Amino acid sequence: MNLSPLRALARAGPAAALLLVMTACADDSPPSSAASSASRPASPRASTAPAATTPSGRNTAMDIRVTLDGRPVAATLNDSPTARDFAAQLPLTLSLRDLNQAEKIADLPRKLSTSGALEGADPDVGDLAYYAPWNQLATYYRDAPYATGLVILGHMADGGAEQLATADEINIEAAP
Repeated sequence: MNLSPLRALARAGPAAALLLVMTACADDSPPSSAASSASRPASPRASTAPAATTPSGRNTAMDIRVTLDGRPVAATLNDSPTARDFAAQLPLTLSLRDLNQAEKIADLPRKLSTSGALEGADPDVGDLAYYAPWNQLATYYRDAPYATGLVILGHMADGGAEQLATADEINIEAAP
């Protein structure tokens, strides 16, 4: 039996491990100044940090005002391409219908971009989401399972889910 390929592999192993460690620890983000970062949107690296204002831990970038049957609820959209495309459609007034006694859904006027979105999501109570296969806004007032094609857009403030459970209409606009 020829052992030379095994010896070569044994010698390469430590070097490969060192390379992986160095690559994982490297910060490949470009340097930026405080002045230039204030005028640019948050980088994808920054968007992974949880925001203090959302119980679901999703980073938020835009405050919106949600009105459910005439009752206002504060909400925020995250800084994803899909959420920004949704924000471009605001203001919206949509009729809600119940689905599975856990969420209210509404048809959107046009499809949203899902560029860069994950394959699916596990929504939290109070989440605003886009269900791409049916081009619908999905809003959650109870726990619901992971769904392929679901993209989380943002989250309603405390109390929104309770109001949502009985709502028939949703109005969404940019907050002043």
